[in-house]
Amino acid sequence: MLQKLNFKPGFNKQATDSGAESQWVDGDFVRFRYGLPEKIGGWSQLTTNNNTLPGAARAQHAWTSISGEKYVAIGTSQGLFLYHDENFYDISPLDNDVIAGATFTVTSGSATVTVNKTSHGLLDGRYITFSSVTVPTSSGYAIADFTGNTFEVLNKTSNTFQITMPSNSAGASTGTGSAQINPYEVVGPTFQTAGFGWGTSTWNTSTWGTPRATSNVVLDPGLWSLDNFGQILIATIHNGKTFTWDAGASNPRTNRATVMSGAPTKTRLTQVSDKDRHLFHFGTETTIGDPTTQDPMFIRFSNQEDFNTYQPTSINTAGTFRLDKGNEIIGAVSGKDYTLVLTDTSAYIIQYVGPPFTFSVRQMGTNCGLIGQNALSYSNGLTFWMSGQGGFFMFDGTVKSIPCLVEDFVFTNKGDNLGYNNDSNNIIYAGLNHLYSEINWFYPKAGSNQNDRVVTYNYEENTWVTGSLDRSSWNDATLFPVPYATDFIETVIPSFPVIQGVTNTN
Repeated sequence: MLQKLNFKPGFNKQATDSGAESQWVDGDFVRFRYGLPEKIGGWSQLTTNNNTLPGAARAQHAWTSISGEKYVAIGTSQGLFLYHDENFYDISPLDNDVIAGATFTVTSGSATVTVNKTSHGLLDGRYITFSSVTVPTSSGYAIADFTGNTFEVLNKTSNTFQITMPSNSAGASTGTGSAQINPYEVVGPTFQTAGFGWGTSTWNTSTWGTPRATSNVVLDPGLWSLDNFGQILIATIHNGKTFTWDAGASNPRTNRATVMSGAPTKTRLTQVSDKDRHLFHFGTETTIGDPTTQDPMFIRFSNQEDFNTYQPTSINTAGTFRLDKGNEIIGAVSGKDYTLVLTDTSAYIIQYVGPPFTFSVRQMGTNCGLIGQNALSYSNGLTFWMSGQGGFFMFDGTVKSIPCLVEDFVFTNKGDNLGYNNDSNNIIYAGLNHLYSEINWFYPKAGSNQNDRVVTYNYEENTWVTGSLDRSSWNDATLFPVPYATDFIETVIPSFPVIQGVTNTN
């Protein structure tokens, strides 16, 4: 006689295998719908030309121009890129601190050119362009060979580095030529790492003057926060500058993002307040233009409808305030009529109230801090996040802890269980898949420096599953019929953009 066995949906990893009677305890690439397990769908490559971007993608944002063109911005640890109409475009900003006075040494019959510049300060793996070029005589190169290409810095010394040209030189140079070096803006490390070096450990007179072998300092990975102000992309480097890219400009895809005029120059992240059209800078400068005044709990917002004006006056709505619970602002997300801000310990709501105060700020919760900048997601009136203090939380008007039957598996490292890597918490990425009412948190397990696991919460059916799907960023099916996600493969040579001499250093 056949008998139907009823198993509770979702995984239960809080109990032992024998204690979780009539429950699922493990699986991979699975979800639960209507109480039953099913395989998740497969993935296909987005483009047919096998494009791989440099660095690890840490943010995605999709929006449309006024003319209806669809764009996805992808921020990696090496640059800023666009996906549009099945093609990628490089809109990475260039550093405003150009390096003038470089010269070239050309070897006959070789594509390797030595760039000479005393104390250039560039590191191997950094990307550069050239301008104001005078070509070395007798080299056979044209100006466009230098100005029309991007190069990777190779074999650097204090006063020189090498580049690889698109072709071999026609002969040895009888003159050195000259050029201005335009480096890509530095985003940050591909990995989140400990900050070894002088002054990063406990004071000890017996070890003064020696680099530390251990460190309490963690260097954040290269991160972006991306949003749009109408058709204008707002892109902020974590603890860096804010840039804009205008989809409505003439031939926009030939333009690079440029630094935002009038804005703070060192900010943890930015967020557009959609309803009232202010731009928030979180963890930013108390004195605009002075990065030494950055305060990780300080908030500055622009004038309404004007993201270039931040100095408060009697006739604008720009302003500032400081949060007081926590050590640093970690992340923020726009809700229906509010902005939810999460520090490392607490939750705040910012709501537009109009003149004379512009915004009200209310603390909504404690002991619920966010684990990483991108570890939160908003869906249909609800915000979900993963906490660095353990557990998962949601906000639906009040802050609530979400009961989780896989919590110990994700958060603890005991015996054979490998929970998340606490030293790589800032690469954790929350991705909404509204087609299945799921929030996916992609995280690195202990011992890994890149996301290689996922924990998924179905907020309609209140079930949890875990798996090995590895994604570094995620974009929900909003403008496009399916989600877009990125994967990081450390051994691959980037194929886009075309970078002369490119390696897998990044």
